[in-house]
Amino acid sequence: MAIIYIETNFLMSIATGREAEAIMLLRDLSSSVQLVIPSICYRSALSASEDELKRQNSFKEQLSRQISETKRDVTSEYAASLFFHLEESFLYYVERIDEIKFRLREAINLMSINAEMIALNPEIVQASLNETLIEKDPTDNLILHCILNHARSHSTEAKVFLSGNVKEFGLSKVQGVLREAGITKYFSVTKNFLGWLQSQS
Repeated sequence: MAIIYIETNFLMSIATGREAEAIMLLRDLSSSVQLVIPSICYRSALSASEDELKRQNSFKEQLSRQISETKRDVTSEYAASLFFHLEESFLYYVERIDEIKFRLREAINLMSINAEMIALNPEIVQASLNETLIEKDPTDNLILHCILNHARSHSTEAKVFLSGNVKEFGLSKVQGVLREAGITKYFSVTKNFLGWLQSQS
């Protein structure tokens, strides 16, 4: 059995619809893999989702104002058509916001059922404070130390890391410490991971 480490980005890729394969992985999880996620990633994903929804709602409000302004324009030959399309776009936009919320809830639900959670402990927190491997984001640094701690305590299992956050986890320094902890493969796209998994059987 292979251990597959995932983090916040995996949940957000499902919520925002960036990767169709990610939710497929959760819905039809192979018995040959064990998903593992730091527990703080759930909170991190909820926080990221709140930020995303704030941005979405801000645009929705702007769109609503444009609809009102366009409706009031009685002299433009384009206003009626534009009003129709803006209203239609507004409805689709609201539906998409609801989709994001639903997909995140589904992802968290499936993860809570299928994945092992790495709980924070004093050792992990101290390691994160003492060794900054990811400088720009303290939360990602803590997530990385959770994964490293777990990987070092499971030295005999095959281990891979799946994260679309290449800006942080794709750094050569980070890749080096992952390899030292026995995480031999790194995938930034779920589709590539699934292809690799299929090739192992």
